[in-house]
Amino acid sequence: MIPRMTNSLPKKKPQNHQRARLHEIIFEADTRAGRFFDLALIWSILISVVAVMLDSVGAIRASYGRVLTTVEWVFTILFTIEYLLRLSCIGKPWRYATSFFGVVDLLAIIPTYLSLVVPGTHFLLVIRILRVLRIFRVLKLVQFSQEANVMLRAMRASSRKIVVFFATVLSLVVIFGSVMYLIEGEQNGFTSIPRSIYWAIVTMTTVGYGDISPSTALGQTVASVVMMLGFAIIAVPTGIVVSEISRAQNTSASTQACPDCSAEGHDIDAHHCKRCGSKL
Repeated sequence: MIPRMTNSLPKKKPQNHQRARLHEIIFEADTRAGRFFDLALIWSILISVVAVMLDSVGAIRASYGRVLTTVEWVFTILFTIEYLLRLSCIGKPWRYATSFFGVVDLLAIIPTYLSLVVPGTHFLLVIRILRVLRIFRVLKLVQFSQEANVMLRAMRASSRKIVVFFATVLSLVVIFGSVMYLIEGEQNGFTSIPRSIYWAIVTMTTVGYGDISPSTALGQTVASVVMMLGFAIIAVPTGIVVSEISRAQNTSASTQACPDCSAEGHDIDAHHCKRCGSKL
């Protein structure tokens, strides 16, 4: 007799459904629960940042220091739980942990725990304000995130040109700084080549602190050349980036996040993640 096979196909584990539901609430903004979670998170972030700012004011800290410390720890514990939940509902937690928002979420909770060892580091919690960027997903302002992607692609495409540009500027400030050191000398404030290079940077960027200035006619002539050159140089990186932006193509995207790596910015008709290839 052929043995009867029962339950040959594994049943879908209920925890997988729970993880998918948790991922939908935490990472998605298309559902009512997801929007409520993100809005509650954003308000919590804003309140916690305001509490940290108020704690830096001496008069307020003297009167309400204990209350502000309690508020800070409450939000830190809540954000810690939220961070752990985000890692638990992702198929590949390390992908999220190394992403931009993953790093920001971690940096948002570390200073409070670090303040137990190094006093004063809790003021670094103002980095939590970066988490408010999630509001773009909540309000479905996908076009803003797409414009950010265009800027990012433009910066990447023009990175080599910008590196060459800064290398040229660095060479110019070294040359002009050395020349001014020879012309003006220590008696006019140019006590060393590095200090003269500092003057060249301040002058070429049109900042003009005025703590060092040439006194001789030849030095003032060179300074005039550096100033005019500074105006011309300022426009170069802008032109490089603008030209790359004009080449970048802006495509529509959805608000859906990958359940495995939490990547966002997928096309509306995408069925797989553009980063890890997982099914959306």
